[in-house]
This record gives sequence, C-alpha cells and structure tokens, in this order.
Amino acid sequence: MRYSYQLLAVLLSLAVWLTAQSEQPPTKIGASAVWQIPPQFMNTAHSVCDQILTSIPECMIGQMAPAGAPAAALSFTRELYKESHGEFAIMTGFQDEGPVAFAWVTYPLRANTNYGLLLLNGQPQIVNVEDLKLLDVKTMKMSSQFQDAKLQFPNIDVWPGDRDGKIWPNSQVGPDGGIQFTVAYPLRNGCHACASAGQAIFNWDFDATGKFLGTSFQGMLDPPLPQ
Repeated sequence: MRYSYQLLAVLLSLAVWLTAQSEQPPTKIGASAVWQIPPQFMNTAHSVCDQILTSIPECMIGQMAPAGAPAAALSFTRELYKESHGEFAIMTGFQDEGPVAFAWVTYPLRANTNYGLLLLNGQPQIVNVEDLKLLDVKTMKMSSQFQDAKLQFPNIDVWPGDRDGKIWPNSQVGPDGGIQFTVAYPLRNGCHACASAGQAIFNWDFDATGKFLGTSFQGMLDPPLPQ
C-alpha cells in the first residue's frame, strides 16, 4: 500500500508539472529565425530530394542546416510545416510591431505566389494573412462596390496576395489600445491569371494583448487603367 501512495504522489506531481508547462506562453519568434536563402540552395536540395521517396518538403527541411540555416530558422520552418499541413516555407523578413510581429515567408516549391505574410507572437502565435477563410468576405460581397464590379466581372472573387516580400502592410492603433494591419488582396475574374478586377482591402484586428479578433472589410480599389 505504501508503494501505491508513493506512485500516486509521483503521478500527481507529474500532472501538476505538465499543467504548468502547458500554461506557459510559447517562446516568441524573432528576427533570429530569418534566413536569406543562398542562391544555390534549391538546386542543391533538389539534386538530393528528387532522388528519394520520402516527402520532398521534409527532405528540403533536412537540407537547410547543411546549407547554413541557423537553428531558429530551422525551428520556425518545422513549426510552420506542421501549421500549414505540409508546406515548405522559410522566413526571409521580420518586423516587430508589438505585441504582434510581421514575417515574410518564402515558399520555394510554389508555382505562382512564392511570398506569404504571417502575423506572429499573438494569440494564436501564427496567423496566416493568406488564409482567405479568415477574411470578412461576406461583408465584401454584400457591399455596393462588389455588386457594381460584378456587373463587369461576373466571376469576381478575392485571391491570395501577389506579395513581393519587400513592402510591409500598414499598421495603426486599433480600438482600446489594440493594433490593426491593413492588407490588400487581388480581385480576379475567375482564376489567378484572369483579368484584374481591382483590390479588396481588409483590416486584421488584434486587441492590446495580441489576441486575434478577426478581419473587417474596408473597401475596394478599381483595377488599373489599360496602358
């Protein structure tokens, strides 16, 4: 019986420790996770990864450290690989806005949009600005601007941003001391290569502690005039 009590005490202590660990905030992601991809990295990585039968993204991650990627960059790529359900991405830019930070990420294996934008260190820790499910599309589609544009572009819809990895979105103080990020998205008439129908503008809203509150539609910009 004495050993049963001792075992129970050990299990209770372990449960308390695990609970404390789960309540600790995650380590903040910082500029140390930035890695500028060497010019020959993809060619060298492909020469290895194209010959094996395992996941190419996982193989690419395995090639980062030999190519000189710092531990923080490798850790970030692995975490994002899990968050994105299998995409290979590398942080190539970082800007801290407090309590939320921007990060440019490069997706070397994508065919079209190779740059993405993340909002980091809030709640949740990683928010993907190109996740269209998070956009207030319902309000956009109900707006008079969208309805007018639909007369000219019957298949108009919002698409992930054509980011260049260099131009940071605007940020401003939000209500109650929070922070907002204003991001533009291309409107296309049916497909990624179809006619431009302008841009849709959305705010990404966080409270003063960095908790993500959602997005809000701000309006539309007309497509550029033909040259």
